[in-house]
Amino acid sequence: MATVLRPALAGPAAVLCLTVLLATACSSPDADPSGSGTGSEEDTGAEVRITPEDGAGDVSPDSPVEVRADGGTITDVTVAVDGQEPTGANEMTGALNDDETAWTSDWTLTPGSEVTVTATTEDAEGETAEAVSVFTTREAVEGQRLELESNFPTSGETVGVGMPVIVNFDLPVENKAAVESAMEVVSDKPAQGAWNWFGDQMAVFRPEEYWEPDQKITVNMRLAGVQAADGVFGIENHQLNFDVGRSQITTIDSDTKRMVVERDGEEIQDFPTSLGRATTRAYTTTSGVHLTMEKYDQLVMDSATVGIPEDDPEYYKLDVEYAVRFSNSGEFTHAAPWNDQLGEANLSHGCPNLATADAKWFYENSYMGDPLVVTGTDRQLEVDNGWGYWQRSWDEWVEQSATGEPDATDEPGTPGSPQGDGE
Repeated sequence: MATVLRPALAGPAAVLCLTVLLATACSSPDADPSGSGTGSEEDTGAEVRITPEDGAGDVSPDSPVEVRADGGTITDVTVAVDGQEPTGANEMTGALNDDETAWTSDWTLTPGSEVTVTATTEDAEGETAEAVSVFTTREAVEGQRLELESNFPTSGETVGVGMPVIVNFDLPVENKAAVESAMEVVSDKPAQGAWNWFGDQMAVFRPEEYWEPDQKITVNMRLAGVQAADGVFGIENHQLNFDVGRSQITTIDSDTKRMVVERDGEEIQDFPTSLGRATTRAYTTTSGVHLTMEKYDQLVMDSATVGIPEDDPEYYKLDVEYAVRFSNSGEFTHAAPWNDQLGEANLSHGCPNLATADAKWFYENSYMGDPLVVTGTDRQLEVDNGWGYWQRSWDEWVEQSATGEPDATDEPGTPGSPQGDGE
């Protein structure tokens, strides 16, 4: 993993180390010609120690890589896996201390791999030399290999300004802070965000405020080697790239029975609508900050899917057009040509009804992750109903994060460390 050197606030203390003398043309004749001993005081070469040591085996994948140089400075460190120097989410970055004599890796190591660490140093005379440590990491055990099951959005998608990053894992995660710290969110424009967990297998990242429009977001999921639970290690890194498009925010008011669409701060549509009749909780449209989730040009709406079975007098089954989902409790905007009281009365089973032309426009002009705000009803959207994540205040969102700290997405790294104690 090719390394980017960056400064740290403080250098780490070296632990069990390999000592290598980097001999130069000015080295003392008393120096060990094998390059494996400690030089005398007259040596001008740098003494380098690398952890894990050369020849080590069964190294825990969540061990940090550390390099220390005495009598010189570190100018480069590369960490290659199985002979390759990966890039992207596989790239191994690291931090230098202020005097550039100590370097510590940021991320964990791929299980079951041969790792080659090459450190380049420069002494006071300007002479450069290299030290190398080659070691192998412990394999992840069958049945204890954390893998990515799905993520939203997916690479290549253009999304709305409210879109979170949703990551689903195939196994429960106990060490949530370590896994959070392994997932680096990078935005073109300044923002801060944090992860929250919904159960033990789903992590969700959202910024403090909506994303600024028209920018690229990269998520480096450096999961390989992270110890998600006792003996459970991530086995593969992933990179997610998506675009945030224009800002489009829709407001639906139950009192006025209007649906207003603003794009980049300007009102562009004002549609009459009809919300839930509110005779029961199920027929009450949820108020709060929703996100558009998915859309269908044609959809069968069956009340049995939301707990109203066929033998119930309230049962319904409808074929609708231009449906845009905004919760998991059966709420969609959709065409309702049978409803002749749009803008006048709330008569639906909970979905905002629209004229066919209006529903088609909204269907064609919606991105996944566009905010849709409903006001005026007495049923509040739950934070875990669909993508109701904006229902949680920012202070509570940060507090619910396993690291308890926000992440500046325009800066490298994450608030915590994915590394363990290496045991």
